Amino acid sequence: MEDNKKIIESLPIWKEKIQIRNLDGGLTNHNFLVIDGSNKLVVRLGNDILEHQILRSNELISSKAAFEAGVGPQVIYSAKGVLVLKYIESKTLSVEDVKSNIDRIISLIKKVHYEIPKKIFGPAMIFWVFHVIRNYAIFLKENKSMHSKILDKLLICNNFLEEISGPYEIVYGHNDLLCANFLDDGSKLWLIDWEYSGFNTPLFDLGGLASNNDFSIDEEKYLLENYFIKKINSDIIFKYNAMKCASLLRETMWSMVSEITSKIDFDYSEYTKENLEKFEKSYNLLKK
Repeated sequence: MEDNKKIIESLPIWKEKIQIRNLDGGLTNHNFLVIDGSNKLVVRLGNDILEHQILRSNELISSKAAFEAGVGPQVIYSAKGVLVLKYIESKTLSVEDVKSNIDRIISLIKKVHYEIPKKIFGPAMIFWVFHVIRNYAIFLKENKSMHSKILDKLLICNNFLEEISGPYEIVYGHNDLLCANFLDDGSKLWLIDWEYSGFNTPLFDLGGLASNNDFSIDEEKYLLENYFIKKINSDIIFKYNAMKCASLLRETMWSMVSEITSKIDFDYSEYTKENLEKFEKSYNLLKK
């Protein structure tokens, strides 16, 4: 905390003596609320994390585009390992909040998918989940993960999911739709944390939203029909379920890698177990 405090205090943007408060959350960075006179800002500290394919330059580009599209907070300042954003007085959504605000969230996601590409300035990433999973497998084997014995089996699953889930519509995805990444300021929803953003199929975001927030089958049907504004045929449902499985597999292997690399206080082992069980259940249903 002391090292982070020194970094924050050294930033050239402060106008008065600042107050620094730790913000909960953030598994790939450290977040702080900084009060500078009457101004409130969020400072995110974190460098590139290549094993997770996180490039802070991409996060910055996407964060700026998200603000221009009206879905994310304003970027105030950036430097190597530092991103400063305007603080939004808001409530962080829970799983139940996501479900009760699903119409607003669908509208927000569609704005992300179709408006952010018009605002991107600079290099734009692609988030291809099947490549991400293969990359994780190589990293885990090279670092002698305790999960190494099941990786070949998981890669067979990954290859199968890639084979059956195309052809793909491509949009600009957030690719990390956890409930904690949605903010409600009382009149508007916002989306934060653009570390994994990039071009992707919309089904990945929709599948990730559903799996991260424990949607029922009826809730998934509502999500799909209101996103696509039409009755959903069996082909779309099948591809959606394949991408939902891929989302769960990626989350599982993200956690496996984090077990090795992360210094943040979080029970990654339990998180791996939970997501692996969810993946295996979804995958077995898909294969029936």
